[in-house]
Amino acid sequence: MARILIIGGHGKIALLLEPLLAARGDDVTAVIRNPDHAADVRDAGGTPLVFDIEAAGREAIAEVIAGHDAVVWSAGAGGGTPERTRAVDFEAAVRSMDAAADAGVSRYVMVSYFGSSPQHGIPASNSFHAYAQAKADADEYLRSTALDWTVLAPSRLTFDAPTGLIDVTSENSDEVSRADVARVIAGTLVEPATIRRTIRFNAGDQPIESALREH
Repeated sequence: MARILIIGGHGKIALLLEPLLAARGDDVTAVIRNPDHAADVRDAGGTPLVFDIEAAGREAIAEVIAGHDAVVWSAGAGGGTPERTRAVDFEAAVRSMDAAADAGVSRYVMVSYFGSSPQHGIPASNSFHAYAQAKADADEYLRSTALDWTVLAPSRLTFDAPTGLIDVTSENSDEVSRADVARVIAGTLVEPATIRRTIRFNAGDQPIESALREH
């Protein structure tokens, strides 16, 4: 059994991940900001923790992380202002990375997106620019740490049923179901071969377990 902390515990992917982890015996703490979401988290097999990651300082975040075996960052500003996007998707994310190190929790999984890169190519005039820049900067910061990190970068998300199959070889973004992203996160948490890797993936024809192990 592992103790997993999911930051952004009421997100669409997180609510699909929580039952997978609970079913295999993991103890799942889901960080949420809105207490009204607690029942959904419980129904999914997680233990809700009401905590404002955007407002919290590094020390407070470390207290939340302490005692867990891994952190999954699945939070986001969700299309807010550029300032709030930066505050959540970069600044709060970085504080959580530093806090994980402070708490002695080295395993850290970042849920990013396929095109995240310092060379993302999104012009400043595009409304997506703030998110693209924040994610790229957060991913780069994570790669610079001594944590046992993994950056997961799925392509365009769908609500399709899971197939259990992905493609980690394509250089072009296509699409993948949120349900399969949840399965990729669950697999990443138990596959040492994913540590210190950035894994970009689409729906595909290779079983998730072997794709994570062999890529």
